[in-house]
Amino acid sequence: MDAIKKLIEEILSKGYEMSLATTDEGGIWVSDVVYVYDTSFNIYWRSQVSTRHSKAIEKDSQVSATITTSVHGGKNEGLQIDGEAQKVKGSVEMFVSHLHKRYGEIPHTMHIDENNKLTDPEISWYKLKPTKIELIYEKYYGFDKQVIILD
Repeated sequence: MDAIKKLIEEILSKGYEMSLATTDEGGIWVSDVVYVYDTSFNIYWRSQVSTRHSKAIEKDSQVSATITTSVHGGKNEGLQIDGEAQKVKGSVEMFVSHLHKRYGEIPHTMHIDENNKLTDPEISWYKLKPTKIELIYEKYYGFDKQVIILD
């Protein structure tokens, strides 16, 4: 199981965008979001509260997501995730990590104003707490998914 968790960590680290599936009265909706994560595999992103996926999470917290790090012509690598999403309070550390993920290096001209970036009423942080992660890592497992169930 530790080997599987290390590969999940590798994909989370290499990845940039997560495709997030939510459900609302209009049906299923998929949105791409730039994410960061913690050591428990919780995944965080920032979104405008007015977006369809943000509004859907308020009504139905059950979501699914995929993260793919495969490159054209290479072996398939990715995650399929089920879990529960909710709005959470952000932190300066999350925001800095998010900027690194999005831009590589934080531009020297960018001023991180905690009040403006973390308490903007139009933007919120969200957290996906996975209940199940399916790992696709063709190099080691072919197309046999490796599954972990999380509490």
